[in-house]
Amino acid sequence: MLALSAASGPSRPATSKSLSAARAEFPPATSQPATSRPAASQPAAVPRAVRPTIVRPPAAVGATPTPAQQLARLTLPQRVGQLFMVAATATGADANTMSDLTRLHVGNVYLAGRSRAGTAATAAVVRRMTATVSAATTGGIRLAVATDQEGGFVQVLGGPGFSAIPTALAQGTRTTAALQANARVWGSQLRAAGLTMNLAPVLDTVPSRQFAPHNAPIGFFAREYGFTPQAVSTHGGAFAAGMRQAGIAPVVKHFPGLGRVVLNTDTSRNVKDTVTTRTDPYLMPFRTAIQSGARWVMVSSAYYTRIDPGHIAPFSPLIMRTMLRTDLHFTGVVMSDDLCNAAQLAPWALGTRATSFIHAGGTMLLCANPRAIPAMYAAVLQLAQRNPAFAAEVNAAALKVLTVKAGR
Repeated sequence: MLALSAASGPSRPATSKSLSAARAEFPPATSQPATSRPAASQPAAVPRAVRPTIVRPPAAVGATPTPAQQLARLTLPQRVGQLFMVAATATGADANTMSDLTRLHVGNVYLAGRSRAGTAATAAVVRRMTATVSAATTGGIRLAVATDQEGGFVQVLGGPGFSAIPTALAQGTRTTAALQANARVWGSQLRAAGLTMNLAPVLDTVPSRQFAPHNAPIGFFAREYGFTPQAVSTHGGAFAAGMRQAGIAPVVKHFPGLGRVVLNTDTSRNVKDTVTTRTDPYLMPFRTAIQSGARWVMVSSAYYTRIDPGHIAPFSPLIMRTMLRTDLHFTGVVMSDDLCNAAQLAPWALGTRATSFIHAGGTMLLCANPRAIPAMYAAVLQLAQRNPAFAAEVNAAALKVLTVKAGR
């Protein structure tokens, strides 16, 4: 996901069946997708909430509930809501975003677009959304509040109290100690505005300075920390460490890398990486970040023809379950890039995008269009209500979100 300023170049925004029957209806993650893909549909009506009987485990008086206890107290609709992160205009959430937070139990939000109103005004925007948290909406689970504050062309928040952050390429010329200290300051500014997450740093490696102008999503905007995996790893890691020290959770992106593609998944279809492999040296920045404690990883929306040519990354069990979970031992939240407005996702219906992402191993779906959330939410909820195997995947993903939120 990329949020750009007006003068930045190419335009873009910043379950009751038997288990065997359920498996037959929703095949194992290794199966290939249907050859025909439905066109994007209009938002579906959200089903009436089904409140299952909930067994509440005993807890000591005054004790903080564990994530498992929190999960047990949530209805299925509330659990589904934890799996979404919806966009809110940085200058103030609109009625669609507020409806998603209150009526659909959405548990996570990110500020998008541009604001130059400063930290105090941004904090007021955030407070209006976090005030929606209640037993009826999110089951009392706090919102994760994020934005894109990379620097350079990708800096959503500015004005009094926010520093002007240079591009990642410029950040890469500083010592790692200096960059970490800078990021700690930038992170403290986000905390002052009420945020808890930054959708950064970018850990994609662009192979050379010469190729950078041809790499539409990363190099064209100087979003890379350098031109070797080592440089990206050390400086991206310093940025992430500074954010964590300020109390902001960094989200490393875009696994397994967008530095070698030409087209941008936000503005083009059929974007492919024909180089990256499962054991590629360019995975080093992600591996190092995970070993250093990264709890949030954003997956790109490109095809990786030498890894899983039949699936885009957010629909690929091989990329999300095998590479991230098994190869890299990642135990945190696997987040999508934008699955709502991105041109790469146009061949799939909204509901199919959501269920395919969760079924393939995704944890939290990011959506840049609040009006698309109802159709996606309804698809996940309805499938979980009728399919025990998929319901188990929803529960596991919701527990993962609660666990990472509790450990922030």
